Amino acid sequence: MPDGAPPARTVAQFSCGAASACATKLAIERDGDKVEVVNAFIADEDADNRRFLEDCQRWFGRQITVLRDTKYGASPANVWRKARFIVNRNGAPCSRALKKDVLRAHYRPSDTIVLGFTADARDVDRLDRYIDANASVKVWAPLIEAGLKKKDCFDMVTKAGIELPRMYRLGYHNANCPKCPKGGMGYWNKIRVDFPENFEEMAAIQDVLGPGSYFFRDRHTGERISLRQLDPTAGRFSEEPSLSCGAVCEQLDLFRDVAE
Repeated sequence: MPDGAPPARTVAQFSCGAASACATKLAIERDGDKVEVVNAFIADEDADNRRFLEDCQRWFGRQITVLRDTKYGASPANVWRKARFIVNRNGAPCSRALKKDVLRAHYRPSDTIVLGFTADARDVDRLDRYIDANASVKVWAPLIEAGLKKKDCFDMVTKAGIELPRMYRLGYHNANCPKCPKGGMGYWNKIRVDFPENFEEMAAIQDVLGPGSYFFRDRHTGERISLRQLDPTAGRFSEEPSLSCGAVCEQLDLFRDVAE
């Protein structure tokens, strides 16, 4: 290590989900005090995520560093209004502004970043895509290394005496914000029932931003439809894929402004 250079760190990215919690626990078991645990606070996450974070702090035996965006008040809705769009084929601007940019400002090029990708096939593919898009980043996926799938993470957390976040208990695949713009028709119809205030807020934002912000198309006409036009019976939530937030939501070089 060059004289005066900060020591190398293992930085576990804790997202208040079961997989990132278990990845963090495994990282601490291997690297001990070398591990720093960080979390990017999102104002719109379910409040029970903070309870889960506190429980996990006790499980990890160390404090979690909570990072928070100040430009947008850590609010996805503020990002969408400012950006004038909600999601496109490159991802959602909220993930970049509230997670990626905040975490990137904290990381050092010498860090090893611990991510909670599981051994499920979809996550293995996500990790491959993440590595392809972030070739300069040292990444460690301990769950894939250990062959642990998402269900294994649920079991591991439960055996530790920790109650899973409420979003899981309501039947959602992740503990993401309960109004993720990447959700399908089934997801949004479930949000309509479970979190009607979030459904209404997103619909109101679409009212202002117009058709370019609509997520879905009418299968007969091909025209874009807003959430207000969404058939309440449309979609099969149980068959929709889980939603990624942060790590591969936008394929950007994590250190493009730091390492160069």
